[in-house]
Amino acid sequence: MILRQLFDHETWTYTYLLGDEQSREAVIIDPVVEKMPLYVQLLKELDLKLKFGIDTHVHADHVTGLGALRETFGARSIHGAGSSASGIDQFVNDGEAIEFGGHALKAIATPGHTDDSFSFFLEADGKAMVFTGDTLLIRGSGRTDFQNGDAGVQYDSIHQKLLTLPDDTVVYPGHDYRGMNESRIAEERRFNPRLQVNNRAEYIELMANLKLANPKFMDVAVPANLSAGVTYTAEYQI
Repeated sequence: MILRQLFDHETWTYTYLLGDEQSREAVIIDPVVEKMPLYVQLLKELDLKLKFGIDTHVHADHVTGLGALRETFGARSIHGAGSSASGIDQFVNDGEAIEFGGHALKAIATPGHTDDSFSFFLEADGKAMVFTGDTLLIRGSGRTDFQNGDAGVQYDSIHQKLLTLPDDTVVYPGHDYRGMNESRIAEERRFNPRLQVNNRAEYIELMANLKLANPKFMDVAVPANLSAGVTYTAEYQI
């Protein structure tokens, strides 16, 4: 399987390009609209046909590239069930498979960071991996203080869904702010400071006291992403 982890330095966002080597079908997870030229370049160079663009949730820190990917490549846009965004072609449910070539991403509902947060699990080439969006970060977890976030629900998502995956599952997060690009489920269980609480109530208290500033592009990103970024497609269509 082809896997490329791409990084947007302006918003500290990871985007993932996954491709099936036989059929050449591909998906992109959490695209950033300003990175469209890079996606076009890679898809051409690797001879891939983009089948799906997937967002793990309605982002508040960058404008999604879903609309531009659909206009440029005909890729179907995907959100998890519960998303209120318009302009989305398909809403997937918990446990539903997203197939590209001989591979299948399993959708896992992991609300808490936002009420529409999903993660996506994949087994390929003898390796298990999970794309966690903002739900589980490397040595952290996504904030829960806006977009219907709920720290208790996030605690449940992490402990009942993500931490039940095989210990050696590779964790690919939606962001990183310290230069780490992957982790493992067992590693996060042991070393993630957000997960060292004794119970759900302690996690809720911890998250309530983070006192973080709003994302820099929140006022632009959220309205744009609630329409799948379609207002930005003309500028970035190739």
